[in-house]
Amino acid sequence: MSEAFGNEAFWVVALKALLVFVILVVYTLFNIWFERRVVARMQHRVGPNVHGPFGLLQSLADGVKLALKEDIVVKAADKVVYVLAPIIATIPAFLAWAVIPFGPEVRIPFTDTVTPLQLTDMPVAVLYVLAVTSIGVYGIVLAGWSSGSTYSLLGGLRSSAQVISYEVAMGLSFVTVFLYAGTMSTSEIVAAQEDVWYFLPLLPSFIIYVIAMVGETNRAPFDLPEAEGELVGGFHTEYSSLKFALFFLAEYINMVTVSAIATTLFLGGWRAPFGIGTLWPGANEGYWPVLWFLGKTLGFIFLFIWLRGTLPRMRYDQFMAFGWKVLIPISLVWIGAVIVVRKGMTDGTFDQRTLFVAAGVAAAVLLVSLLLPERKPSDPEQTAEVDAPAPTDHGGGSYPTPPMPEQTWNQKEGVRR
Repeated sequence: MSEAFGNEAFWVVALKALLVFVILVVYTLFNIWFERRVVARMQHRVGPNVHGPFGLLQSLADGVKLALKEDIVVKAADKVVYVLAPIIATIPAFLAWAVIPFGPEVRIPFTDTVTPLQLTDMPVAVLYVLAVTSIGVYGIVLAGWSSGSTYSLLGGLRSSAQVISYEVAMGLSFVTVFLYAGTMSTSEIVAAQEDVWYFLPLLPSFIIYVIAMVGETNRAPFDLPEAEGELVGGFHTEYSSLKFALFFLAEYINMVTVSAIATTLFLGGWRAPFGIGTLWPGANEGYWPVLWFLGKTLGFIFLFIWLRGTLPRMRYDQFMAFGWKVLIPISLVWIGAVIVVRKGMTDGTFDQRTLFVAAGVAAAVLLVSLLLPERKPSDPEQTAEVDAPAPTDHGGGSYPTPPMPEQTWNQKEGVRR
């Protein structure tokens, strides 16, 4: 961890904070355009292509339109909480970027000041990110409660249950990274991936995190808190104008935030991909790493969009069961396996060949278990209903109707008495 953190001039910290804010806002405008263009391509449509070159200014036009729309406050709302909720949802999305490293130490143009491309760092930086991002769900819950609407309330409750469920799996996926890197500092985790990125040795943790980050951000197919077919618009049903725009901004910034965390912990952070750093020594110096970092995050954004344009929304009970009965148990078993392997490698008990053989056997067993059909328990009552003869309607109709209160079914003869 650099000694510059905590010892820099105020203007340097303010400049970096301003740049982070500007990058996130511009990146959000780009991601909205990017999502609309990609989904349009998947659906054989054109997408936004009028405002600006390639339609790039469409997101800005939509933002201006939202700002100029009438700001409606519903009569049954708790006014103070109703106004504060979108602010509470948006601010933590920005705060999480305080510890995300964009690149190595660089010289600020037109000055002699050298500073790391990171606002700050701390020994528990990853835990700080988890804590800050979890605060954002309070804004969603409060928005649903304060709106005075049943649909909004149900959306807020769904969101709180969803975030709690999938944040547990997300936190467990980080444990193996901490075991390998020996630190929770984001800059030191990036430095520890100089030789190999952690998504290779910790592939199960990477997959679990990718699934959990989609659930954490309420994106399709896990967008249950704002399911328009069930809850109209979910927690933000009663919001309009800039307050709705803040929720929209928070959702897209959270997408970039979880993508940046995945890049930092599993994909080498700002380091150049595909062996470019070996062929070109300057690829990991200066401001070039910012390009690699943003490119990796854009790959995850494309994954979000791909899932939205491909998969249907899950049923809520299936979604919660998947989090508690699949992701969390697998995470716990994987953490135990990593602890045993790390201990064995330290003591010399395991060699590399043994680890590869064990990994191959485990992967084969997992693949076979996934291909086996699920055995559903037989229901005695359902079996009895299937075996019983179909009742016949002797009242003149061809469709079996339920008996009147004074009548009963004779199961043997299939008639009413």
